[in-house]
Parts: sequence; C-alpha cells; structure tokens
Amino acid sequence: MFQRNNLTTQSNQPVPFAKPVFIGAAIGLFLISFFVFGVDEPNPEWPKLWRIRPLIITPLAGAMGGAFFYFMNFMGSRGVNKTVAFLIGSIGFLVALWLGTVLGLVGTMWN
Repeated sequence: MFQRNNLTTQSNQPVPFAKPVFIGAAIGLFLISFFVFGVDEPNPEWPKLWRIRPLIITPLAGAMGGAFFYFMNFMGSRGVNKTVAFLIGSIGFLVALWLGTVLGLVGTMWN
C-alpha cells in the first residue's frame, strides 16, 4: 500500500503589472468622483468644463501610485523586508493619490 500526500503548494506567481495600476486608477476615479459629482452649484468663476481635469489627473496619479506599490512588492520578493516594502508602497500610493487629488482640484475646489 502506498500513501499519497496531496499537499498543495502555493505558487509564487508574480502579479501582472497592470493589475495594481488599474486598481490604483479605479480607486483614484472613485475618490475624485465623490468630490466632483457632489458639487450641486459650481462657482461661476470656474471654467465651463472644470470636471474634466480632476477626472483625468487623479486616476493617472492613482495608476502611478499603483505602479509604485507594485515595484515595492517586487522589491519585497527580491530580498527587502516584505513588511517594510508593503508599508513604503502603501504610503507611496497614498501620497501619490493625495498629490493627484490636489493637482486635479487646484483652481476649483482646492484653493
């Protein structure tokens, strides 16, 4: 009689680069949509199509933050402490998202 051990091993498949980039862009789009579409009566001094700029810049900044997060997780798999890499990647993502929100809303909602 032979006894089989059916142990599952976790494969260390790398996450595709596009996944954290798209997730970061989606988070940025959701965040800025909350602010932009919450304005009932915009200031008459703002440009006519003032909503376009934040809806483009903030998701781009979120995508860049997602790319930075991906890079830091990649570095975590290459020898850097994984916890430190995750924390630096998360903080970098939040800073990129914050800067994108400020750059998108400057001149309108961010004075």
